[in-house]
Amino acid sequence: MVFHGQCTKPRFRLKREGPSKTDRKYPLRSAADRELLFPMPFTRPRGLAPTKAETALLPPFTGLALERIFVPETLSDFAAAAAEIFTAAVAGFDTESKPTFTSGEKSDGPHVVQFALPAKAFIFQLHRRECLPFVIDLLQSEKVQKIGFGLKSDHTQILAKLGIRPQAVLDLNTTFRKAGYRGQMGVRAAVGAVLKQGFPKSKSATTSNWALPHLTSKQLLYAANDAYAALKVYEALAASGRMTS
Repeated sequence: MVFHGQCTKPRFRLKREGPSKTDRKYPLRSAADRELLFPMPFTRPRGLAPTKAETALLPPFTGLALERIFVPETLSDFAAAAAEIFTAAVAGFDTESKPTFTSGEKSDGPHVVQFALPAKAFIFQLHRRECLPFVIDLLQSEKVQKIGFGLKSDHTQILAKLGIRPQAVLDLNTTFRKAGYRGQMGVRAAVGAVLKQGFPKSKSATTSNWALPHLTSKQLLYAANDAYAALKVYEALAASGRMTS
């Protein structure tokens, strides 16, 4: 209680109204953009991705089944897979590496490079040395647009292991950042925001041994659908005419 006209300072400072620095740098261009990138059932503040708890309430993402995931093993397999990817011209893309758990230990990944097409995915295991010329051709080609999320570390590992810099790569985190989102969007949140579907990610698969000579079914489904989900988000954004360069 205040007496004799005295006043007290507010204990909390109110947040300044108006757009943030990030909002001014990457404004959403229209209400239609906001509806695409902030769809119901989410009522989210501008620039915030849906949370893990929110996306868990959505219908599950329809991913590729195991029979639509192919692991090339021979020269003819590698050639056929690369030809299909070149023909498609756009592919979901990601890599996987055996995790390191010791301080100072360096990864010798990637051990897996995956490409997802609209109805199938190819998983290249880099311990199969015969696949390397085909994988390198795909990674360096400007004719294949490679779509993914959070690919900075993938670029670094590919350069260290294969001595090349991937070309024609679109990191959708950049696309969402330009649309007004803060930080890293990630495939789970993007699938929720754009496709209105839940995309759970298995931590046990993420931290599994990707250098195994024969990957498990769980690993194949994880790797293929990480790349496939990125492709489906890209397709939805492109179909809406709201892709930004």
